[in-house]
Amino acid sequence: MDAVVKKLLREAGHTYAEDAGIPLKDQPSALFKLLVLANLLSARISSEIAVAAARELFEAGGGTARGLDRMSWQDRVDALGRGHYVRYDESTSTRLGDTAELVQDKYHGDLRRLARDSERVPDRAAELLREFPGIGPTGVDIFCREAQAVWPWLRPYFDDQALKGAERLGLPTDPKRLAEQVPDKDLARLAAALVRVARDKKLADAVKNGK
Repeated sequence: MDAVVKKLLREAGHTYAEDAGIPLKDQPSALFKLLVLANLLSARISSEIAVAAARELFEAGGGTARGLDRMSWQDRVDALGRGHYVRYDESTSTRLGDTAELVQDKYHGDLRRLARDSERVPDRAAELLREFPGIGPTGVDIFCREAQAVWPWLRPYFDDQALKGAERLGLPTDPKRLAEQVPDKDLARLAAALVRVARDKKLADAVKNGK
């Protein structure tokens, strides 16, 4: 493994799901939590606040589609507020409630059915993900970057932000060549680390210069 890649994974190789306390597995609760996290991270707000808000929602019982749907609109607003997700708390509460309802109605609470309905074709999965309120291209990228850890058919998934990070570090910007830098099991970690590098020049310089 390239020395820069080793340092990158050591310094920033933790997924956003890990940060939010999501033990990512190909299971209904974990996948739903990831969808909620992708929704929160899509807003123009810091990733730290989005992660904190996700943790608060999950601790309040919103870690499944049924649980989030059963929370009142105000309960969701309050949980978001405890995570300091206050700029978009009211609209986000509505959006997440609608998302929970759609996951239950269309997928019976289990996003593995989305994988099945997409026939495990990434572009088709992206179309289905965009049906959820608040999930646009950015949300799709966030979800798929992380979900490739448990959905191998998405691999390799590096969005524009991840490829920007790769360019900053002098790593390949072709997704297939970039994927060759790590074992398949580390692709989600690599993608998350590269996104952090794209957003943090100091981190990029530290990784690149070995400081």
